Amino acid sequence: MFYLEDIGRYFLMLKGVFSRMTKGSVIRNLIFKEIDDLIIGSLGITVFLAFFIGAVVAIQTALNLTNPLIPKKLIGFASRQSVILEFAPTFISVIMAGKVGSFITSSIGTMRVTEQIDALEVMGINSLNYLIFPKIIAMLTYPFVIAIAMFTGILGAYVAGIYGGFLSSSDFLTGLREEFIPYHLVYAFIKTFLFSFLLATIPSFHGYYMKGGALEVGKASTSAFVWTTVVIIISNYILTQLLLS
Repeated sequence: MFYLEDIGRYFLMLKGVFSRMTKGSVIRNLIFKEIDDLIIGSLGITVFLAFFIGAVVAIQTALNLTNPLIPKKLIGFASRQSVILEFAPTFISVIMAGKVGSFITSSIGTMRVTEQIDALEVMGINSLNYLIFPKIIAMLTYPFVIAIAMFTGILGAYVAGIYGGFLSSSDFLTGLREEFIPYHLVYAFIKTFLFSFLLATIPSFHGYYMKGGALEVGKASTSAFVWTTVVIIISNYILTQLLLS
């Protein structure tokens, strides 16, 4: 019953987010601030992780191709498929659940502890719209981060494959282009849009409805990370069944 209550409260929160809109100029400034905090601030760690994830995928694929009859271009093919279909949209989103999710929960939770949210309500401002709507809109640019992660991941696979001596540049590029299905990119970005919404709303829910003091803010951040990750993984399974079956 406790979880059902939270699920119901989550959807009621979403209803409140899209009602009684805050003044346009105020929301616009908040959106730009959230883009800077949530998206631009995450580019560095995303590029770093994606590069080495791609490199590891290439190395592991190469080390498992022990049969000399298997063409080396398979390394490029496997790296492309792994990075585009799973590692960039899903693995990076799980990492972002820790970085972005914790930031969102702690910032809103701190406002709850210091009674700033109550002050917004007293002034007649819809605090749900004021605090959460800009985060949702800002996270709609999250696919841009995943696109960079895809490129960087494949670049990491290329560098590891070539400079590791596992295959030639022409073999990697041949495998990279082989049997490319554009729909796989569509699938990846559909997942990314859903994940971006989850990354914005689930941590916001945990921060907005938390109770207690500074210690509870930390607990809420941990809980937000766990539940955001769980929902992302379950959503990933469902979307894969629906879109690729």
